[in-house]
Amino acid sequence: QVQLVESGGGSVQAGGSLRLSCAASGYTYNRHCMGWFRQAPGMEREGVAAIYIGSGSTYYADSVKGRFTISQDNAKNTLYLQMNSLTPEDTAMYYCAAGGLIREAMCVGYWGQGTQVTVSS
Repeated sequence: QVQLVESGGGSVQAGGSLRLSCAASGYTYNRHCMGWFRQAPGMEREGVAAIYIGSGSTYYADSVKGRFTISQDNAKNTLYLQMNSLTPEDTAMYYCAAGGLIREAMCVGYWGQGTQVTVSS
């Protein structure tokens, strides 16, 4: 099983930036993708960005294209999400995920405990 630990969340004003990190450990043989999804209170889970580990192919939700960048450091087993030009609509709990398949910018599989991102206007 994969363990995922997110960090980097916090509070920021609109227009600001945050960088999320996700440290992965554990059994990795079936881990073909990693990604980030978010969930705000009362809202459905939304895939934000995902990446296939082998090819480096990336996928983004339309709502974050041009503002968010997903990247990986395979040597450190760490995933990143650089978030720029944040808006209050980006406020949510952000979860790191690892699994085998990407659907709608979401890597389907295991996920971590999440890190809160709050954007004030």
